[in-house]
Amino acid sequence: MQNLESEYRVEMTGISKSFGVVSVLDNVNLKIKHGEIHALLGENGAGKSTLVKILSGVHQKDAGQVVLNGKEINPKNTHDGQVLGISVVYQELSLVNDLSVAENIYLHKLGASKFWMNWKEITNDAQQLINSLGFEIDASAIVRDLSIVQKQVVEIAKALSEDTKVLVLDEPTTVFDPTDAQKLFDNLLRLKKEGMSIIYISHHLEEIFKIADSITVLKDGVDTGSMPVSEIDTDGVIRLMIGRELKDLYPTRTSKIGDDPIFEVKNLTAKDTLVHNVSFTVKPGEVLGIAGLGGSGRTETAKLIFGADKKKSGTLLLNGKEIKTNSPADAVGFQIGFVSEDRKEEGVFLPLSIRKNISVTSFSSIAGKLGFISVDKEYANVLSLIEKLNIKTPSSEVNVKNLSGGNQQKVALAKWLSIDSKVILIDEPTRGVDVGAKVEIYNLINEVAQKGVGVIVISSDMPEIMGISDRILVMHEGTIYGELPKEKFSEENILRYSIGKPLK
Repeated sequence: MQNLESEYRVEMTGISKSFGVVSVLDNVNLKIKHGEIHALLGENGAGKSTLVKILSGVHQKDAGQVVLNGKEINPKNTHDGQVLGISVVYQELSLVNDLSVAENIYLHKLGASKFWMNWKEITNDAQQLINSLGFEIDASAIVRDLSIVQKQVVEIAKALSEDTKVLVLDEPTTVFDPTDAQKLFDNLLRLKKEGMSIIYISHHLEEIFKIADSITVLKDGVDTGSMPVSEIDTDGVIRLMIGRELKDLYPTRTSKIGDDPIFEVKNLTAKDTLVHNVSFTVKPGEVLGIAGLGGSGRTETAKLIFGADKKKSGTLLLNGKEIKTNSPADAVGFQIGFVSEDRKEEGVFLPLSIRKNISVTSFSSIAGKLGFISVDKEYANVLSLIEKLNIKTPSSEVNVKNLSGGNQQKVALAKWLSIDSKVILIDEPTRGVDVGAKVEIYNLINEVAQKGVGVIVISSDMPEIMGISDRILVMHEGTIYGELPKEKFSEENILRYSIGKPLK
């Protein structure tokens, strides 16, 4: 048996960190054992990412001590952290889109040789690594052409390509369907048996109880508790995270659903993707869920409707009248909104302020008689939405990149609420969002439906899709395979339709 100097591989004690006058971490402790999966939990803005960045060398602590394998360390940058065997897979992807999968995975080795690179060997090594994770991705493919799920797998493979002793995963399953998530869990349990220490950050609490050995909870920059998973339940974790009970995660559906469809899709087929012959209706006041495994065509269907992808054929009707959405501008003109699953790339403009993000879809409604923007109308609209959505910010002029993930998602939603949308497509509404913010977003979806809007929600989270939907469509291989009314909602039924099997 290995003779270890310490019971713990990582010991972070008394860690404090401030940015200017804002205290982000205050005397935080985190201890990770050898061969342990340790969950780091907390609401958005609780300090989880900052703590991890101190461990990996992105930030330097103001006070405290970091010990790795019994020796104090002070990594000054990410290279120092990687040399020490600390690898982090962040929620925000950091791949180079114009390089291949293999080049991205072994980017740290490029230029290491004084003579030449053995590209065949690098590509073969990358392919073997990806295959060992149980995913089918061509190592020679250009990253730009991959799906967001495949990109996440490449990020994980990249972290594992180094001599990793401590692996940090920040919301790794936010883009995964249940099947892909299980593949990841199997790999993490294997790595744990091999002695790797894993810090796992997730807002999906059911995952924590499935794979984690211990947890540490942060709230407002302070650790509120560390303990074995066996000594706490979901309610206990939530109390530590938000300081209160959370009895009703999903709001009671109270909206009156209309008799006639507000929106109809008939035989929608894509020009360049697998989507074919997709047909469905959504009524005013209805929340229509769309489920399915990764690659089933859910997101692609939403992009076709919104005009972001090219249609081969099919018909869209709004209030019984045919409409053409050949571009997103066309869709916006018909008051159709789309909240993308890829918040960072497609949902918000990170460098711009909250005000500019919200106003970008509503210029016509806040313009004066001569077409100039009315500052008073703009601010009234923006401040009203900030208050309504409880966006946590000191000012509407704060850049969106400085907000937590949950508040960024609220801004993405606010953008479409400002135009009084008739139909809103929301792809993965709570991806990377903490428990408290999830409840606010679910309530908001409920309120939007109450106004007679047709709401279409796409989600990989089965409890979520069942909790907020009036009806669920399940996609398989690019088309609608089955429909579930409320009384037939179950994870088993969704999964059966997802893999192309009839209900029992």
